[in-house]
Amino acid sequence: MSAMKRLALFLAASTLPPLLLAADPGQLIFKDDFDRNESQEKTDEPGNGWGTNSRSRAKGNKQVDLRDGAMRIYIHAEANHAVSVTQPIQFTDGAVALRFQLEDASDSLGLNFADLECKEVHAGHLFAARVSPKQVLLQDLKTGNMRRDIHEVRQAKQKLSAEQQQSLAGKQKAFPCQTAIGKWHDLLVKVEGDELSVTLDGKPVGSFRSPGIAHPTKRLLRLAVPRNAVVDDVRIWRKR
Repeated sequence: MSAMKRLALFLAASTLPPLLLAADPGQLIFKDDFDRNESQEKTDEPGNGWGTNSRSRAKGNKQVDLRDGAMRIYIHAEANHAVSVTQPIQFTDGAVALRFQLEDASDSLGLNFADLECKEVHAGHLFAARVSPKQVLLQDLKTGNMRRDIHEVRQAKQKLSAEQQQSLAGKQKAFPCQTAIGKWHDLLVKVEGDELSVTLDGKPVGSFRSPGIAHPTKRLLRLAVPRNAVVDDVRIWRKR
């Protein structure tokens, strides 16, 4: 191995959370420290491949701001949906690490994994890990409440069939977890086979197994923010 390659691997590894340092996280396929400026302050301009739903869901109003070397996400008063900040990815197994801060007791941050090519679910939703001040919620959306037929019945405000109700059982798992507001936290979300696991501030919070997590290709990461959140130091690895 060349000296330059050894240096590159060392620099990549030096940014890993402690629990990832003990194992091979795979290939680093994306990183962002948000150490840049926007060219204007009227509309979203996160850069580095990030997209937002502000044009379709908030009448084009700004909901993402790069400030002080971090990405601040906040919902606009005219928005009709939670803020979604997207980054293309592609892996079967992998991991996402980031630093985040919640500013209020009602805030939360979701890491929603999607595949827009999967037509059996609404909007490509596969599964999610959601962090709020009092809990971490892990959800299988593909075989749960975002399964297309279930979502359509609910949107029409009709009654779910017995099979649909039964299919929703066990599609999510909540873990009590105190996450202080106004402070930075380290989050690690790992996907391996049908298992989704979360580590917060270097301590394992919990894991959840469900069929939707094993969807073969995760193509999109959505940072889902219903109110406010601050994000920094995003890293994404592909294991396979």
